[in-house]
Amino acid sequence: MLAVLKCLKFPLGQVVATCGVVQEIDTSLLFAGFVARSLERHAAGDWGDLCKEDRQENERALREGDRLFSAYQEEGLRKIWIITEWDRSATTILFPEEY
Repeated sequence: MLAVLKCLKFPLGQVVATCGVVQEIDTSLLFAGFVARSLERHAAGDWGDLCKEDRQENERALREGDRLFSAYQEEGLRKIWIITEWDRSATTILFPEEY
C-alpha cells in the first residue's frame, strides 16, 4: 500500500467494489492481485486499456476535477473498470456489465 501512496496523483476517497468483484476476489488470489495492481495503476494516472481520446479526457478531468475512468484486463481474468468520482470522495471497482 505504501507504493500507492508514493505515486498517488489524486485522492481516491473511499475505495469500494461491487458485490461481483468482491466475490471474484474471494475466490481467486490471481484476480485479487490483479485488482490491487490495477488500483495502483489508476492512482498513479495509468489509465489502462483506454483509447488515446479517453486517456486525454482523463488528463483533462484530472486538471479540472471531473470523474476519472480506467479499464484493465489481464489474460485469463475478467476485465474491470475503476471510476473515481469528480469530487474524489469515492473510487469504485466494478465489472463493465455492472455499470
